[in-house]
Amino acid sequence: MTLSELGVSSWAFRALATAWGCIWGSFVNVVVYRVPREMSVVRPASHCPGCGAAVKALDNIPIVSFLVLRGRARCCKARISPRYVVVEVLGGLLALAVYEVVVRRLDENAPITLAASVFLSDFGLAIALVAAAFIDAEHMYLPDAITIGGTLFGLATPGLRGMGWVDALVGAAVGFAGVWLPLVVGYKALRGRPGMGLGDAKLIMLAGAWFGWRGAAFTLFAGAMQASVAAIVLLLVHGKIEEPVSVRQDREELQAAAAAGDEEAKRAIADDPLATAPAEGVMAARMPFGPFLCLAAIEWLLVGPAIEQQYF
Repeated sequence: MTLSELGVSSWAFRALATAWGCIWGSFVNVVVYRVPREMSVVRPASHCPGCGAAVKALDNIPIVSFLVLRGRARCCKARISPRYVVVEVLGGLLALAVYEVVVRRLDENAPITLAASVFLSDFGLAIALVAAAFIDAEHMYLPDAITIGGTLFGLATPGLRGMGWVDALVGAAVGFAGVWLPLVVGYKALRGRPGMGLGDAKLIMLAGAWFGWRGAAFTLFAGAMQASVAAIVLLLVHGKIEEPVSVRQDREELQAAAAAGDEEAKRAIADDPLATAPAEGVMAARMPFGPFLCLAAIEWLLVGPAIEQQYF
């Protein structure tokens, strides 16, 4: 059966896609909170971060519950971070965008199985990138489960994007090497420590596996441009760029462990560019790069085919 034979209105598909995205956005909130803390994303069930009480099903409806409860937990009235509803809204908008821009671009006689596979895979990538962006924004850390896992899934499904296996492999290799060689290996040879974490290289590798070398190049350069704009805005508004609080706390704990004789902590300090405080001055300031790479990858997911058709 094809999409046209199914007889369901496009508005029904839009509503289903948006609801699906909001539900997964709610799950991403769990991922963003628990993964950096090395907690299971499955157990325990959702609970209040203020008092630990279990969250009832009616208080766990994406977007609606936040609005009804006015951003406060029902159990102890603790404030709920606006991030939760922002991520849920992003999930719904991304699912709707994938349907509008990617699925509706398919031939009307495309089998439903193909349309569903394309939607689920592309939305899965987009929502995983949202999780990676928020984790990196808070912890300057990109989980391997997203970067490497997403790369492997991209290498396994090139046909869904009209690519060949070779294109996906070359894209992943070019994406990783394009960051790893100059900014990790080369920078360490010149300055004694890496200039960028491997997580960013793995994220560009993911983009290459999904979109080929052009998508990897776009992700890197568009991400860098958008990060530069954000840095300028921060400097104009706040006069400085500060690391996330959690990064400073982790560094203090690591340095304390190294001072106490922990050899693993000493090795981490030697290899991790975040293990020492940044030098004074604007040029030495640090800010998370992952969110801008994730944004650029999502941009290519939605408009990349149009760019390739126009220019390549």
